[in-house]
Amino acid sequence: MQPALKASLRALLASAALVLTLLLTGAAGAATLPSGFSETLVAEGLTAPTAMAFAPDGRLFVTEQGGRVRVIGADGRLRTAPFATLEVDERGERGLLGIAFDPAFAVNSYVYLYSTASAPYAHNRITRVRAAGDIAVADSQTVILQLNPLSEATNHNGGALHFGPDGKLYAAVGDNANGANAQRLDTLLGKILRLNPDGSVPADNPFVGSATGVNAAVWALGLRNPFTFTFARGTGRMFVNDVGQAAWEEINDGVAGGNYGWPESEGPTSDPRFRSPVYAYRNGTGTDAGCAITGGAFYNPPLAVFPPEYVGDYFFADFCGGWIRRLDATDGSVAGFAAGIGAPVDLTVGDDGALYVLARAPGSVTRIFATSSAAPGITRQPASQTVAAGRSASFSVAASGAPPLTIQWQRDGVDIPGATGATYTLLSAQVADSGARFRARLTNTAGTATSAEAVLTVTPGSAPTGTIETPPPGALYRAGDTIAYSGSAADAEDGTLPASAFTWRVDFHHDLHSHPTVPATSGVRGGSFTIPTSGETSANVWYRIVLTVQDSAGLSHTSFRDVRPRAAAVRLASDPPGLELRLDGQPVTAPVTFTGVVGVERTVSAPSPQTLGGRTWVFERWSDGGAPLHTISTPESDTTLTAVFRPVPEQGRGLRGEYFGAANLSGSRLVRTDAAIDFDWAAGSPDPLLPSDGFSVRWTGELEPRYSESYTLTTSSDDGVRLWVDGRLLIDHWNDHPVTDTSGTLTLIAGRRYSVRLEYYENRGLAVARLTWASASQTREPVPASRLSPPSS
Repeated sequence: MQPALKASLRALLASAALVLTLLLTGAAGAATLPSGFSETLVAEGLTAPTAMAFAPDGRLFVTEQGGRVRVIGADGRLRTAPFATLEVDERGERGLLGIAFDPAFAVNSYVYLYSTASAPYAHNRITRVRAAGDIAVADSQTVILQLNPLSEATNHNGGALHFGPDGKLYAAVGDNANGANAQRLDTLLGKILRLNPDGSVPADNPFVGSATGVNAAVWALGLRNPFTFTFARGTGRMFVNDVGQAAWEEINDGVAGGNYGWPESEGPTSDPRFRSPVYAYRNGTGTDAGCAITGGAFYNPPLAVFPPEYVGDYFFADFCGGWIRRLDATDGSVAGFAAGIGAPVDLTVGDDGALYVLARAPGSVTRIFATSSAAPGITRQPASQTVAAGRSASFSVAASGAPPLTIQWQRDGVDIPGATGATYTLLSAQVADSGARFRARLTNTAGTATSAEAVLTVTPGSAPTGTIETPPPGALYRAGDTIAYSGSAADAEDGTLPASAFTWRVDFHHDLHSHPTVPATSGVRGGSFTIPTSGETSANVWYRIVLTVQDSAGLSHTSFRDVRPRAAAVRLASDPPGLELRLDGQPVTAPVTFTGVVGVERTVSAPSPQTLGGRTWVFERWSDGGAPLHTISTPESDTTLTAVFRPVPEQGRGLRGEYFGAANLSGSRLVRTDAAIDFDWAAGSPDPLLPSDGFSVRWTGELEPRYSESYTLTTSSDDGVRLWVDGRLLIDHWNDHPVTDTSGTLTLIAGRRYSVRLEYYENRGLAVARLTWASASQTREPVPASRLSPPSS
């Protein structure tokens, strides 16, 4: 492992071993930890970090979304020069996303990287470079796997890489914001892949023989955005963290051939086709909720320094919640561990027994370790500031230690009266203040710690002003739109600022968190981006366009403009009401209404068969003509989408017929069940027990329509006939006549049973009795046995 790093960090942190970490008001980045644990900053100044991995020699490598691989040496220092810089497409959640070391790194020096390439088209790929110390060998990058072309959606890329205990390379691949990809074996999207180190497909992969070509690399499927995964040392057990849509975040037990259900299932499931998560938690706010499960790590290092009850536990982090929790992998119980972390993205356990945390806000690596000391320690140093004359300058510190913990700020080594908070603000800084040095001293009963000094630079003149000109205030978007942005900037000293003074950034906001859309881009007065039609389905979203301009003195000004969506409500209904439908793979009971961004794609499905009201129902059609499982685009205006079901026909049904030997419904001779009323006895008799003239019949039972619409019921008779439906006399033609059609119209609801009574008499001559129906959805036909039932008693 990392013996040198372990030793150097022990020396570096000897005075920072603490029993309790406190989050000081105003100090970003200090985590709240249980008693007996502390944290220290390993490295900061990382730009949009995405993943980290320890090399076998003890160095810690960190990937940045923009394409750089950074190295924290065994001495605990972040190297200035990057190990490697890849050309990547870093829009949205694309970029350099994963890193792994060859098991034979000591021999071949291979480092594997997962990144998004833009040429010849946008796609993710796995490449390999060779290390020479802290720098990759020039021109050593080799592509070992090209993944599928990506759509316009820039999210759901996955990206984690790890070698398994079997020596194979495993890769997590997102569904590219198209859930259907996750269940298909003709694409690598929405999967866990298993490869030989050279990129070839192992012969014992579970889908060899059923998937063709490179798709045989699929090892597990049914995943939405498997952001991270990891193997437990010793046991080889794999846990996969799959970021959910709007309901659940999942920890899945990774097994060969496993199907985790997306998009048909999210969260706990009893569907035998899919594997239910080991643990899942709800989207939302609070200690037990979050929005995106990110890093994960088993605690089973060679040197276990955490308390015994932690050994074998699984740590996992949530990006929005800013917390780390631990799962007992044996009994499934979950407990809190850390809170107050700024957007954690990756976790790993070092051979020194510490838990390392990679966070984006700000870009940093921190080390959480067990301790028995209570002395204070600095977890976040104050940063140097440059401000214009007359502006305020603020300095903050984050620290840990046993309470009570006191703070005293100093300027140039002298205490500042009253400056005893986590943040000190110098109001109206002047040029004469330039060069002043500020630091904080933290004290408790166990000792004292002093922060590094932060230098204040005050420049004469005023800061520039940037103005976002397009899009205009109040602009709205639809999914699929291209949003162009532009601006101008002026400075009292420099005049109109050139394009080189501009830096743009676009973030996609959802509820209380955000995702990068356009990375920081300098040297242009404007740009554009396209709104994807798939991905986030919430209507509580918006894009924030941020412009920062800087003048020649280094002073800056930042402004932003929000662009909000057009929204519409979609009502999902079933006919009959009360059946289960699925929206984006999640079960809902119809009718249900969701509000979404116009143009955003959603998946709807109608499980079939279902049981409701003691009847079995099978799917027949969607009102929009779509397949049972299909994708819809959120429309411009409110609408209703209905899934129409029909009941399964019940065999041997019909109406109860009571036959009389007289024309006035008296003198019962025969009772039977008639499958349909479709008789032409000509000059004969219905039965030898009845005369050919002068008989009558009463049919009773229930009628069940197939559709919810207006029906025309028609009797064809010779002689008299009358029909009641639900107690209403619909047809009354009770007299002698030749064969005659008589009709009545009424509205019926599919699946509902209506009482029916049909009376008929034959006086003399021919004998005909028929009952037919017709509607907008069906041509005229005799009412079939499947739609008729005898009386229930």
